[in-house]
Formats: sequence, structure tokens, C-alpha cells
Amino acid sequence: MTGSRYLLGANGRRVLVDCGMFQGLKELRLMNWRRPPFDPHTIDDLLLTHAHIDHAGYIPRLVREGYRGRIYCTPATAELAEVLLLDSAKLQEEDADYANRKGFSKHAPALPLYMARDVEAALRRFEAVDYGRWLDLGNGVRARLHNSGHILGSAFVEFEADRGGGSTKRIVFSGDLGRYGVPLHTDPEPLPACDALVIESTYGDRLHDPATLIDQIKQPFTETLARGGTVLMPSFALARTQLVTLMIGELIASGELPDVPVHVDSPMAIEITRIYNRYLNGGGLDEGLDDGKGGKLLPRGVSFHRTVDESKTLNRLRGPRIIISSSGMLTGGRVLHHLRRLMPEPDNLIVLAGYQAPGTRGRALREGAKALRMHGQDIPVRAKVLVVEGISAHADSSELMRWLRSGDTLPRVAFVTHGEPESSAALAQRIGAEAGVTSLTPHLDEEFDLAEMLA
Repeated sequence: MTGSRYLLGANGRRVLVDCGMFQGLKELRLMNWRRPPFDPHTIDDLLLTHAHIDHAGYIPRLVREGYRGRIYCTPATAELAEVLLLDSAKLQEEDADYANRKGFSKHAPALPLYMARDVEAALRRFEAVDYGRWLDLGNGVRARLHNSGHILGSAFVEFEADRGGGSTKRIVFSGDLGRYGVPLHTDPEPLPACDALVIESTYGDRLHDPATLIDQIKQPFTETLARGGTVLMPSFALARTQLVTLMIGELIASGELPDVPVHVDSPMAIEITRIYNRYLNGGGLDEGLDDGKGGKLLPRGVSFHRTVDESKTLNRLRGPRIIISSSGMLTGGRVLHHLRRLMPEPDNLIVLAGYQAPGTRGRALREGAKALRMHGQDIPVRAKVLVVEGISAHADSSELMRWLRSGDTLPRVAFVTHGEPESSAALAQRIGAEAGVTSLTPHLDEEFDLAEMLA
């Protein structure tokens, strides 16, 4: 379900929607090293739905391989992508260096997929586009972005192609769809009239737990903090950290959780919080991040840890306290060093919030692993593990169906993608049964002739 990339050909134009990295299982990660099944030189334009690495993370490599077109996205996505892609390059360079120094890589030498200079080259090709503005891509092809409600700046993409004689065909790519009625982000905009729809299915076979975050964390957090333990919450730096920290701060302020130190150990999360503050609050509200106050988005009393030395100091502190650190699926970053220290101790609590891709350490923990492999060592799991549901930024099955029906008309065909096979199959079946729309579940590199299908 990772490595989101769609190649659309229309009227002689070739347009790529998203260009993500594969994540999770080793066989998926290795796919990042294969050349794309198309010549990057032949792509005219790239439209990016949002900044998450599974949608944007391969862009620097694509530019390195020869892509020379523009990269269109919303202004917020452009800012967020700069932070995430530079961090991605940094992590890859650090992991390669660590593997070479420790000698546990099977490759000699271990190499990063791309480096910071590749990111800088890619960023020069970004062009910010506001929601709702039509982009003329040439040869009668145009596109515009609509708010998908997933994260700040996220969009779904509507394409229109002139077929001659006053006839047009329209296709929409959902990107990742957000939820309805949640903090921080707006509801997804209604689905425009279209002939074909490419729709994600991350939670296509599931419904989110209706229990509130308070209901899920109050008792296990209280018990952990009462025995002097540390709560470690691996969290995505983008959107999830801001939402989780806000909620925990509100629980402490209301007395529903003990007043303990709360730490955000992620330079990237700090920069992203700045961007959120600026876009959601009209600017000028990020100055508090420099003195640990967090601006208006986050409560007072949250400590931010930027430097490696600050992170190492935090890693030596005993509980009770709450640490929020990326990455959310335990695939890399500072959270691994906290995990190595905290996971073997039964007094501590590891909290998993949101989707955990197959092959990630987060997925292994969720499925009851007794040890995790980190930096060439097997670390025992003795801490308690809590899986928190319902705060994902992804729409669940019913919310996906709600969005599908949100427009004036239904598409003629739906391509169900970006989900595990069971999730995609379940959503495709539901779309067909409940909406009467022809639904397909494409496999990697499969091609479709929409002109023929929609004739």
C-alpha cells in the first residue's frame, strides 16, 4: 500500500500523481532501488497530493534519475515536504553511516537512496498552487486540487481532458482522505463529478473505534505514571504529534491525567508545528516554540528537544513522564533509542497510535512480538503495549463511502488502491454492492485504457 505513484496519459501528456517511497516489508523497501517502470525524462508534470513520505518520498530520487518537470502541490504541502524530505535524506545518510561503522549491512558500503543535495534539487522544481485553481497542463489537459482533509495542505486531484467535439473526460485521484469532524483538519471537500475515481483503501475493511482517546488512555497512562514508569508514544511528526500532544495537554489540564512532564523529541515535529501554527492561526503564533510553550496549538509545559544532546539527556531521565517521538511505525529516528532503553522494563508503556504497515517494528509490536531487531541487536519486549484506535488521519470504510457519495453524481468506475489486499478487496466489494459502481483492485504496474473502458 506504500510507494504511491500513478501515471496518467492523456492527449499526449504524461502526468505523475504522487511519487512515494515503499515502506514496511523488506521486499517492499527493496523496490525503492529498482528503476521506475517509466523513463523519468518522459514525464511532463508531477502533482503531489500531500507531504507524507509514502506519497512524496521518492521525488528526490526521481529528479536524480532525470525528471525535469514541475512539481505542483498546495503551499502548505510545499513547506511540509521540504521538512520531511530533508529529514528523510538525513535519516538515510545516518543509517547508512551507522551500518557501515557497525558492519551489520549486507552491502559494502551501505548507501542512502538519496542525499540532502538531491532534495535541494527537487525542491527547486516545486510550484505552489492554491486549492480550486485550474492548472493548464497543455494539449487540453488541466487539473485542480481540492482539500482532502487528511493533513495540513493535503489534496485530492481532479483531471479534465478535452476529447474533442466539446466532450471531456474526468478522473479524480483521492490521495489520502481524512476523517469527518476531527480537530485540526477540515472535512474532505465533496467529490466532483467524474467518470473514473482512484480511491485509497488504507482502512477499507475497518471502522475506527468510537471510543474517545480519554477512554482508551486514561487508565493505562495513570497506572504507568503512578508506578514511576515512562509512556513512550511513537508518533508521526506530521499531524499526529500535534493532535496527540494537544489532547494529552488537555487531559492533564482537566485533571484526568497526572501533571507530569511531556516531551516532544523530534526536530521535525517542532518545525511542522511552526507550519501548523502559521496556517491554522493566521501567522505569528510560532514564537512560543522557542521557549517550550508550544504556541496556541499546543499546551504550555510541553518540552521540545531539538539537538542530539538534548535527546540523549532525555533518554537518561527516569519516569514518570510522557515522551512523544517519531517515527510512528518505529522505522527509524530518535524513537528507536528511547525504545531500546524503555522496552525491556515492565514499568513502562509503549503506545501505538494509527496504522502500522506490515514489516515495520510497529506492526510487530502490535502483533505481540517478544523482541524487536534494532541496530543489529534483538531487544526484548517487557514493557506493556497499548494500541490506541480512532485517532488515525485516514478515513475508515464508512467515511470513504460517505465521501464517494458526497458529490452530485457517482463515478462510472472506481480503482481501489493504496491498501493491503484485504482492505482494497473489502472496499471494492462494498462500493460495488452499496453504490453500484464498477470497482477494480489494480496490481502494481497494471495499465488501463480509460477511453476504451468509458466508451
